[in-house]
Amino acid sequence: MPQPVRIEPDREFINELREAGGDTLKRCYQCATCSVVCPLAPEDNPYPRKEMIWAQWGLKDKILDDIDIWLCHNCGACSDYCPRGANPAEVLAAARNITYKKLTKPAILGTWMSSPKHLPKLIAIPALLFLIIWAISTGLSIPEGEIVFGKVFPGDYTIDPVFSLAFFFVLFTFYRGVTKMWKGFKEKTPTTFFVGPYKKPNFFEAARDVALDEIVTHRKWKECGDVTQADEQKFKGHFLVFWAFIALFAVTTIVFLGHWGGKVMHFIAPMGHTPMHLLNPVKLLANAGAIALVVGLWFLTKRRLDKDREKDSSSYYDWYLLGVIWAVAITGILSELLRLADAASLAYPIYYVHLVAVFMLIAYLPWSKLGHLVYRTTALIFTRMTGRVPAPPVQKKTFEI
Repeated sequence: MPQPVRIEPDREFINELREAGGDTLKRCYQCATCSVVCPLAPEDNPYPRKEMIWAQWGLKDKILDDIDIWLCHNCGACSDYCPRGANPAEVLAAARNITYKKLTKPAILGTWMSSPKHLPKLIAIPALLFLIIWAISTGLSIPEGEIVFGKVFPGDYTIDPVFSLAFFFVLFTFYRGVTKMWKGFKEKTPTTFFVGPYKKPNFFEAARDVALDEIVTHRKWKECGDVTQADEQKFKGHFLVFWAFIALFAVTTIVFLGHWGGKVMHFIAPMGHTPMHLLNPVKLLANAGAIALVVGLWFLTKRRLDKDREKDSSSYYDWYLLGVIWAVAITGILSELLRLADAASLAYPIYYVHLVAVFMLIAYLPWSKLGHLVYRTTALIFTRMTGRVPAPPVQKKTFEI
């Protein structure tokens, strides 16, 4: 005889979900319309109906170890067709927001990232750090002569060490978070069985398929939801921002390798010399990336504003990320324009703000919404490996006689 299972709702977790953007979850009356209309949910045990049950009951462990919250691309089809306005898409987004907060340590950063009242603390850390560097380098004064930001923030002794440490801190933090996430998936995700010819891919095959079939092309975004103006804005925005980050990361890598590698292999040293001429290929790539970033941000911001006007308010996580990326983009572009205009009194302070914004984007990445680049990719790889989202079926060989 099966033993009864006692369910003890975690009321604090329910309140967390509601504060993180899932304030409508109690409206759900389990009609399953959301799972029926979702274009991405697997036929076997689809989402988000079960997640809405777990959210209403406060089943924290089930939600935070649920791989399906990462398969959702938040197209909003489930929310559009929900007869009670329970907004399942935002409940799943809220679950992801809480996962960012709790997945890895230091937990204090997750707490600070979850509420606007802690924003001054997040700004103060890099603001004080770079202010101290400026005070040591020039006594907070504006250097005379040609505008070279390295006069105030020397790359070899300040910028490169600071951002290198931040980069490796983020890598280590993501490693711990992904390891914990993978363990939770293995324990909670049911095994998928197939009848007929099917070969489950290994890790590298699954990673390749996810990168080429989903990340590079954003194919799932095109399949997700109805083709409305808001969906077009979301797809264009994410696509442009994604490739803008790829371009800007490539530029940063080239300059870093040219600068430090040039100390050993002198023939690559010119790649690391800054400021670059406007017609330098690396500079052209940087400016193209900046333009793509601004255009993509415009699409995403317009979509968020439209949602807020429709009384479907966005969460703090959404606006925090957009605000930080806008700060990075605008201050970066202004720094270049003010340098070209030889406006030193404005160029150096704007560049200081740019460094603060870049630090906030990078160092807090595992606890921000942008962390889904790593966490969602991890989940997509796992689903391919286990068959939750199957890879293309094995083709039978045929022979001509």
